[in-house]
Amino acid sequence: MEQNQPGHRSYHNNKMKRFTFCILFGLMCRVAVATPVMVTRIIDGDTFKATVLLADGIEVMSVSVRLRNVDTPELHGDCEYEIMRANQAKQRLSELIPVGSVIEISNVKNDKYPGRIDANVFDENNRDVGLILIKENLGRIYSGGKRQSWCD
Repeated sequence: MEQNQPGHRSYHNNKMKRFTFCILFGLMCRVAVATPVMVTRIIDGDTFKATVLLADGIEVMSVSVRLRNVDTPELHGDCEYEIMRANQAKQRLSELIPVGSVIEISNVKNDKYPGRIDANVFDENNRDVGLILIKENLGRIYSGGKRQSWCD
């Protein structure tokens, strides 16, 4: 029997992980409580992957997290300047929340893309990562809608 078929143990384990993940994030969306996550990958200047850490030491499947209310340049931007700034923002994000670090997220909401969430992100020193990127001119305030060009 294949591992991804109903009746196989790994199939039921994956279903249970997904169920636990949905319950956890359903609760987090209603409460502004900080939740610890471990950074597993930096995607770009405003998005990373993380594993949610539950109080009893259980790790829940990986999720993509986008910094709430922050826009950074795109790695596949429209001009050389945007691409250069995107790489700088990604590098800075990886310094603020290095892979393997345990940080906190709060005010979790569903993102417009399925499988991704928006959240306020705090580094190991409890600093707001999005605000740091904005103050360092590597990002700007973003409240949805059409993004401004980085290629002026």
